[in-house]
Amino acid sequence: MSEAPRPWHRELNGYHWFVLTVCTLGWLFDCLDQQLFNAERKPAIAELLHLPASDPAVDRYAGYSTSILLIGWAVGGIAFGIMGDRIGRARTMVFTILSYSVFTGLTAFSVTVWDFTLYRFLTGLGVGGQFAVGVSLVAEALPDRARTPALGLLQALSAVGNVTAALIVMLFEHLAASGVLPHSAWRWIFGVGILPAFLAVLVISRLKEPERWQKAVSEGGPARKAGSIGELFGDPRWRKNTIVGMILASAGVIGLWGIGVFSNDLTHTIFSKQFEDEARRQGEAQHDLEFVAMAVRLPGRLPEIQKKVAPSAILGTTPRDQDARLLYAAALALGDEGKPVTADAVLSLLDRPAGQGAGLLDKIAPKRQAQSAEERTRRAALLAGAAAASAEQLDQHADRIAARQKAIGGRLGFWRSINLMFFNIGAFFGIYVFSVVTQRIGRRPSFAIFFLAAMVSTASAFLWMSEFWHLFVMVPLMGFFQLSVFGGYAIYFPELFPTRLRSTGTSFCYNIARFVAALGPTTLGVLSDKVFHGYEEPMRYAGVTMCAIFLVGIAVLPFAPETKDQPLPE
Repeated sequence: MSEAPRPWHRELNGYHWFVLTVCTLGWLFDCLDQQLFNAERKPAIAELLHLPASDPAVDRYAGYSTSILLIGWAVGGIAFGIMGDRIGRARTMVFTILSYSVFTGLTAFSVTVWDFTLYRFLTGLGVGGQFAVGVSLVAEALPDRARTPALGLLQALSAVGNVTAALIVMLFEHLAASGVLPHSAWRWIFGVGILPAFLAVLVISRLKEPERWQKAVSEGGPARKAGSIGELFGDPRWRKNTIVGMILASAGVIGLWGIGVFSNDLTHTIFSKQFEDEARRQGEAQHDLEFVAMAVRLPGRLPEIQKKVAPSAILGTTPRDQDARLLYAAALALGDEGKPVTADAVLSLLDRPAGQGAGLLDKIAPKRQAQSAEERTRRAALLAGAAAASAEQLDQHADRIAARQKAIGGRLGFWRSINLMFFNIGAFFGIYVFSVVTQRIGRRPSFAIFFLAAMVSTASAFLWMSEFWHLFVMVPLMGFFQLSVFGGYAIYFPELFPTRLRSTGTSFCYNIARFVAALGPTTLGVLSDKVFHGYEEPMRYAGVTMCAIFLVGIAVLPFAPETKDQPLPE
């Protein structure tokens, strides 16, 4: 009777474990920095635009910044992928780690949405390069029989980075809500993202280039140059594999970055409305009306009050009621322009539509129409109905609103963290299960099953998620199936190319897809802001519409080579 084969991990020596650990940490920290952005994108952009998080413009600019990150990811992935084949995996990894960590840290110092977006592009350069060089190094340095489970483990443990990001967000949001931090939580959270830079020191000191790569580079002639784009697309076999890989990756990347990561934003929008409704039931909206009327009567206090209370913090009596917010923004706009602030002046400013030099008011309500006669009468009554105001009462109201906003912000940060954590707990198990299933039934059937399940679970979450308990059921299922196919990419893409083209080919599959995927977040934002603008919570319907992208991944599978139980090509 023949002996059962040893478990794959028993074939690894100390250096094999070191390679797997370093490459796993590099990708784990890479994913951590990605998820810090996903968790804090909406509050950061809302603050930089001076708009409430529920404003559709925030969703639109969140989509733009995510698209720019993906473009940087694609550019960096291709450039660093080629560099990995030409100068070595380990050397290239140093540059990728420094790039994504340093520029994540610099994001904390953003002052406008434009420099925020620039830092995300520069971060994306390193994020894109890390995956290709990391999986290539593991695929080449470890024994063949350990390749598939080791790469599955590398991708699965990336979820640990994502969960760690959720814990970091939870901690700093709590500290901000408690008044411990002097600035918004998102700045501190991005600042933490610079810490993985220290991993580069470990890479420089001990990591060696794999023998397979050294041999391939030394034996390659002009026609077989390492990292040759000409050979990658000139040879019919590698060209076909590249195109199939790019389409396969596009489905998953758009599904994740164009839909899945915005579950954080959907959570923010849903629970923001719930917390604001809770405040309305406690009489906060009526008190806000009193505050606005007092502020108009005491215009000399506006410069100080504005530092504590932004127009986006003012509650209407219903979610659609914008009276108090617009009156307050109009008063601030007049004050900023050095004009007298009176009830008549505020109402006269609202008689004009947006785009006629109303300053801050136009920023708050860029699509505002001139108020109707009925609206003018109602708003005039609101301004006239307040009791006599004093500076002390006005300051008390301002402190109340500021405290409420800080409390709501802390609660939203907590639930965004819960969303992120459970999404990635599901992802960990999804990636692991994919690696087990694909060893039994093959690559192509596995991708078909998990793409279909990703479409159903994602559409269900976006359509029906509305209660707190949904985060503990729908979100993990969405993370399980969406991220499972990324475990497939880590296993499958290195199996499609020879050593001299492995990093380049893998990076083309994974990162050309990101150029296509860059349209995903922007499309989601445009669908939310334009197509479904009149709907309650338009992001829901935008997300469901985009779930059709998973069918593209299924459609390309008949053209994909099956690599189960096959050696790496040379």
